[in-house]
Amino acid sequence: MDYCIGVAGYPEKHFEAPNLKSDIEYLKEKVDAGAEYIVTQMFFDNNKYFDFVNKCRRAKIDVPIIPGLKVLSSIKQLKSIPKKFYIDFPNELVEEATNNSEHISEIGKEWTIKQCEELLNEGVPSIHFYIMNKVIPILEIINKLK
Repeated sequence: MDYCIGVAGYPEKHFEAPNLKSDIEYLKEKVDAGAEYIVTQMFFDNNKYFDFVNKCRRAKIDVPIIPGLKVLSSIKQLKSIPKKFYIDFPNELVEEATNNSEHISEIGKEWTIKQCEELLNEGVPSIHFYIMNKVIPILEIINKLK
């Protein structure tokens, strides 16, 4: 049987870790134990992903690190996502979403498209989408990226 092992990585650190440095040390242990790739927790600021990858590389983690993205689709998510997933939204996204809440779906898709374009231009191995039963926006994003 062919299979491989992937693990989760947290660009903004796992909520149970005391700091990002120790979180990366735990991640290194997982890779040393046989993990062949890492998929990140969702993030909305690519700089956090790039910084995370650089820190992982300095820690001698050399497996592919796949960015995980989620499309913002409701104004409520500005509060629920940080609470549930312990992540931050960029100020620019929060301001745009708050000031134009009636267009939140389009804002979320456009933000994700920009993230994807930058990530792909920087040579990420692939992109993982946290769909959460919302397939249509992802299909629209993928079609725009072609």
